[in-house]
Amino acid sequence: MLTKKTKINILKTPTQTAWIEQAINNLDTIVLDHSHCERKAASVALNLMFRYSSNAVLVRKLTAIAKEELEHFEQVNQWLDQRNIPLGPLSSPPYGAKLKAEISTKEPQRLLDSLLIAALIEARSHERLGLLGNHCPDENLAKFYRSLMDSEARHYGIYWLLADTYFEREMVQKRLDELSIIESEILETLHPEPRIHS
Repeated sequence: MLTKKTKINILKTPTQTAWIEQAINNLDTIVLDHSHCERKAASVALNLMFRYSSNAVLVRKLTAIAKEELEHFEQVNQWLDQRNIPLGPLSSPPYGAKLKAEISTKEPQRLLDSLLIAALIEARSHERLGLLGNHCPDENLAKFYRSLMDSEARHYGIYWLLADTYFEREMVQKRLDELSIIESEILETLHPEPRIHS
């Protein structure tokens, strides 16, 4: 079982200092994007539940994730209200689309890729929410971000454990290594628009 001391060791490279500066200088946009991220995270869990509805362990674990992501979505939306930020559309950075393009179209590889990419996104979210928690000038907002870190770590762990449940460990590790390299390469160039995953 994952604990508070679980380390995010599936990321190949840490976030650049430039991202921290960009995020802190555009906090309202980051909070709005965070709302979108929580909604998308719930959608990922739900979509996997529908696609693989006969996998009982997966359905049970992802039901819990989907509920928690929606709770976070509501919590972030309360911060939008407090900061007078309207809940509106926001263009997505290339991060998610580029990772999704790596998912195989054939089973069972598609399931493995989907679980590992979800794990990587959650791991990066954990890291970046921690950075916001450490650097955000609004202490209450910083505290909120720190409060989400444990659940982000737990989510990444659940996705990894599901991959490990349905696939051989060696296959999981090999594919995770490949995808984590790609994930880091996507973030090498800072996206000009401030986003959680820019």
